[in-house]
Amino acid sequence: MPQYLGLVSLVVRDYDEAIAFYVEKLGFTLVEDTYQAAQDKRWVVVAPPGAKESHLLLARATNDHQVTRIGDQTGGRVFLFLYTDDFWRDFNEYKSRGVHFVREPKTEAYGTVAVFEDLHGNQWDLVQPAPAPAAG
Repeated sequence: MPQYLGLVSLVVRDYDEAIAFYVEKLGFTLVEDTYQAAQDKRWVVVAPPGAKESHLLLARATNDHQVTRIGDQTGGRVFLFLYTDDFWRDFNEYKSRGVHFVREPKTEAYGTVAVFEDLHGNQWDLVQPAPAPAAG
Protein backbone atom coordinates (compact mmCIF):
# COMPACT_ATOMS: atom_id res chain seq x y z
CA MET A 1 0.00 0.00 0.00
CA PRO A 2 1.36 3.46 -0.86
CA GLN A 3 1.75 5.78 2.12
CA TYR A 4 0.93 9.48 2.47
CA LEU A 5 0.36 12.03 5.20
CA GLY A 6 -3.38 12.30 5.55
CA LEU A 7 -3.68 14.68 8.50
CA VAL A 8 -1.41 17.16 10.21
CA SER A 9 -2.65 18.30 13.60
CA LEU A 10 -2.57 22.05 14.18
CA VAL A 11 -3.15 23.29 17.73
CA VAL A 12 -5.63 26.17 17.82
CA ARG A 13 -7.28 28.37 20.46
CA ASP A 14 -10.87 28.00 19.29
CA TYR A 15 -12.52 25.79 16.68
CA ASP A 16 -14.84 28.39 15.16
CA GLU A 17 -12.14 31.07 15.00
CA ALA A 18 -9.80 28.61 13.22
CA ILE A 19 -12.52 27.44 10.82
CA ALA A 20 -13.27 31.07 9.92
CA PHE A 21 -9.60 31.75 9.12
CA TYR A 22 -8.98 28.65 7.05
CA VAL A 23 -12.29 28.66 5.20
CA GLU A 24 -12.94 32.39 4.76
CA LYS A 25 -9.40 33.76 4.41
CA LEU A 26 -7.53 30.86 2.79
CA GLY A 27 -10.46 29.33 0.91
CA PHE A 28 -10.02 25.87 2.41
CA THR A 29 -12.89 23.40 2.45
CA LEU A 30 -14.43 22.32 5.75
CA VAL A 31 -14.23 18.55 5.34
CA GLU A 32 -15.60 17.53 8.73
CA ASP A 33 -16.81 19.08 11.97
CA THR A 34 -18.05 16.34 14.28
CA TYR A 35 -18.62 16.59 18.03
CA GLN A 36 -16.90 13.82 20.01
CA ALA A 37 -19.08 13.53 23.12
CA ALA A 38 -16.85 11.02 24.94
CA GLN A 39 -13.94 13.48 24.88
CA ASP A 40 -15.99 16.70 24.82
CA LYS A 41 -14.17 17.98 21.74
CA ARG A 42 -14.71 18.37 18.03
CA TRP A 43 -13.04 16.58 15.13
CA VAL A 44 -12.48 19.48 12.72
CA VAL A 45 -10.76 18.81 9.39
CA VAL A 46 -10.04 21.37 6.65
CA ALA A 47 -8.29 20.99 3.31
CA PRO A 48 -6.86 23.29 0.64
CA PRO A 49 -8.92 23.59 -2.54
CA GLY A 50 -8.44 20.50 -4.69
CA ALA A 51 -6.53 18.54 -2.02
CA LYS A 52 -7.17 14.81 -2.15
CA GLU A 53 -4.88 13.44 0.54
CA SER A 54 -3.52 16.27 2.67
CA HIS A 55 -5.77 17.73 5.35
CA LEU A 56 -5.38 19.72 8.55
CA LEU A 57 -6.90 18.61 11.84
CA LEU A 58 -7.73 21.75 13.81
CA ALA A 59 -7.14 20.59 17.38
CA ARG A 60 -8.22 22.89 20.20
CA ALA A 61 -5.65 23.11 22.99
CA THR A 62 -6.99 21.31 26.03
CA ASN A 63 -4.29 21.94 28.66
CA ASP A 64 -1.74 24.57 29.66
CA HIS A 65 1.12 22.81 27.88
CA GLN A 66 -0.79 22.67 24.58
CA VAL A 67 -1.75 26.33 24.93
CA THR A 68 1.96 27.23 24.91
CA ARG A 69 2.27 25.65 21.45
CA ILE A 70 -0.46 27.71 19.79
CA GLY A 71 1.19 29.73 17.05
CA ASP A 72 4.66 28.35 17.76
CA GLN A 73 4.54 24.71 16.78
CA THR A 74 7.98 24.87 15.13
CA GLY A 75 9.81 27.48 17.19
CA GLY A 76 9.40 30.24 14.62
CA ARG A 77 10.36 28.28 11.51
CA VAL A 78 8.07 27.93 8.53
CA PHE A 79 5.67 25.17 9.56
CA LEU A 80 3.63 24.26 6.49
CA PHE A 81 4.14 24.63 2.74
CA LEU A 82 1.06 25.42 0.67
CA TYR A 83 1.70 24.68 -3.01
CA THR A 84 -0.31 26.44 -5.71
CA ASP A 85 -0.61 26.40 -9.48
CA ASP A 86 -1.02 30.21 -9.59
CA PHE A 87 1.07 32.10 -7.05
CA TRP A 88 -0.08 35.61 -7.93
CA ARG A 89 -3.78 34.68 -7.93
CA ASP A 90 -3.53 33.26 -4.43
CA PHE A 91 -1.10 35.86 -3.08
CA ASN A 92 -3.33 38.73 -4.21
CA GLU A 93 -6.51 37.01 -2.98
CA TYR A 94 -4.98 36.33 0.45
CA LYS A 95 -3.74 39.92 0.75
CA SER A 96 -7.23 41.21 -0.13
CA ARG A 97 -8.69 39.00 2.63
CA GLY A 98 -6.26 40.36 5.24
CA VAL A 99 -3.76 37.51 5.40
CA HIS A 100 -0.51 38.88 6.85
CA PHE A 101 2.65 38.19 4.83
CA VAL A 102 5.90 38.39 6.76
CA ARG A 103 8.14 37.88 3.72
CA GLU A 104 7.26 39.37 0.38
CA PRO A 105 7.29 37.30 -2.82
CA LYS A 106 10.55 36.33 -4.40
CA THR A 107 11.63 34.00 -7.12
CA GLU A 108 14.00 31.20 -6.18
CA ALA A 109 15.39 28.32 -8.24
CA TYR A 110 12.62 26.10 -6.86
CA GLY A 111 9.78 28.56 -7.58
CA THR A 112 7.99 31.70 -6.43
CA VAL A 113 7.48 31.95 -2.67
CA ALA A 114 6.21 34.26 0.08
CA VAL A 115 5.74 33.60 3.80
CA PHE A 116 2.46 34.30 5.58
CA GLU A 117 1.19 33.80 9.10
CA ASP A 118 -1.94 31.95 10.10
CA LEU A 119 -4.33 33.39 12.68
CA HIS A 120 -2.01 32.36 15.54
CA GLY A 121 1.34 33.28 13.98
CA ASN A 122 2.49 29.92 12.58
CA GLN A 123 4.45 30.64 9.41
CA TRP A 124 3.51 29.12 6.07
CA ASP A 125 5.22 29.21 2.68
CA LEU A 126 2.95 29.91 -0.28
CA VAL A 127 4.85 28.27 -3.15
CA GLN A 128 4.38 27.91 -6.86
CA PRO A 129 7.04 25.38 -7.93
CA ALA A 130 9.23 26.30 -10.87
CA PRO A 131 8.46 24.38 -14.05
CA ALA A 132 10.41 21.16 -14.40
CA PRO A 133 13.28 21.43 -16.87
CA ALA A 134 12.43 20.08 -20.29
CA ALA A 135 13.67 16.55 -20.89
CA GLY A 136 16.18 16.24 -23.59
